[in-house]
Amino acid sequence: MKKTNFKWISSLLLMAVAIFAITLNSCKKDDEPEPDPIASFQYEVSETNYLEVTFTNYSTNATSYSWDFGDQTGTSTEKDPVYTYTAAGNYTVVLTATNADGKTANYSKAIEITDPNAALALLAGQVSKTWKLYREPGVAVGGCGADAENHRGWWGLQNDGSRPCVFYHEFTFARDGSFTFDDKGKFWGEAAIFDGTDLKETCFEAVAANMVNKDGVDVSAWLSGTHQFEYDPNTGDVTLTGNGAWMGLPQLGTSAESIVPEASKTFKISIEEKEGFDLLTIVYSYDGIYWDFDYACYDNPDDEPDVVEEEPPYGEDLPDLTPTEMWNTFETATSFVLLDTAAVYPGTGTAANGGMVFTMGVDDPAGVGVNVGQYDRAGTYQELQFMMQNDIQFDNFTKVSLDVYMPSTNDYSGTLTKGISIIIGEASQTNGWWNGHTQYDTTAVSLDEWHTYTFNLDEPTSAGLYDPHTRTDLDFFAISLGGGGHDATGTFYIRNFKFE
Repeated sequence: MKKTNFKWISSLLLMAVAIFAITLNSCKKDDEPEPDPIASFQYEVSETNYLEVTFTNYSTNATSYSWDFGDQTGTSTEKDPVYTYTAAGNYTVVLTATNADGKTANYSKAIEITDPNAALALLAGQVSKTWKLYREPGVAVGGCGADAENHRGWWGLQNDGSRPCVFYHEFTFARDGSFTFDDKGKFWGEAAIFDGTDLKETCFEAVAANMVNKDGVDVSAWLSGTHQFEYDPNTGDVTLTGNGAWMGLPQLGTSAESIVPEASKTFKISIEEKEGFDLLTIVYSYDGIYWDFDYACYDNPDDEPDVVEEEPPYGEDLPDLTPTEMWNTFETATSFVLLDTAAVYPGTGTAANGGMVFTMGVDDPAGVGVNVGQYDRAGTYQELQFMMQNDIQFDNFTKVSLDVYMPSTNDYSGTLTKGISIIIGEASQTNGWWNGHTQYDTTAVSLDEWHTYTFNLDEPTSAGLYDPHTRTDLDFFAISLGGGGHDATGTFYIRNFKFE
């Protein structure tokens, strides 16, 4: 009997200890606040119903929720609601999370509900829709720049007669997913593709026999043809699929340029509904360069402006000059014959051209010579440019040379290179000297010391590849150090730029 009582008493004690432990662990101080709530959510649009949106709540430290779906009618107190909007549009959704103490936290997010069929109809019509380059005269309708803010800052395409054939090209998107390009019998010889050929920078007959790029590769897949496209209105991405499908410029690709046709390419689009026409803008954005082009589709085709067929004369012819000396040491602002850095293209600027800063009379970085020129490249244009007052005749010159000091302190691991180029061209009657220049290129053979680089005038290495002795209209010179990357920065030193 005593043994039974002991076991009963032990059981009571164990129960008391357990209850005490549970009570101790579950209690908190009355004045200890609940942690502040943090509100957060993500959303996903239904693949089968573009108006239906599923919201996933990622809030913490909350016990209740209140949703405002931004359309002035929809609300919910569910944790993870599914909401169906009544129309496409832009909405700001607000989630309020509340903890046990009544404290609240808000999180808002703007969402766009897009009718995929409406967006597709804007691009491809009810059956199909044909787009052509916007022809409004005097307006840049395409080109490139450093970024979206400075688009077309480096080059702009206009309906000015300089390349009329591209304004006849037709690009048709159809609701069945087909994409058709019609070259209308003419193609433009992009310099990037046809450099060094007779077709460069010309409108030529669009036949396969002419479609051979500068490397001798067949690029006829860029001619008229039917391909496929996909359009995602939520991202604005259009993907063209099919070898040679293109829009903008043939060589522009998804992430880089290519001088041969590609199997597919993706670009961004936006469409504005204007009075009497729709305006389609396509964008290719790479690291350090931004391309965009405007295309139009008119409600009444008769409203479309005509194509300007002939480019009006540009500039004026300069008087000829046959010098026996032409040089600049850059030691001082007056240490030159003809090659005056004050005459920077287009003829009235300073030596700081488009962000590239050039300073004469700085100390020799080697510490042993006379003063020299300091070349700091930055901004849009990287060349030190000379616009002459005469068309230079090269009868008395066979060579051009330049002393260059290339510091090792520059970072050559990116777009900045050790390249050295001397450029000769025509600017007084050419809208863009880069459309017809010849160029002499080399790579620095050493760093942190002076070296003289000499070129024979009758042996150009790139661009137009013409001998200046065969021309009578050349009036432009430039020095380019560090390669062609517009955004590459670096400091160099030069002296003794001379023709002899």
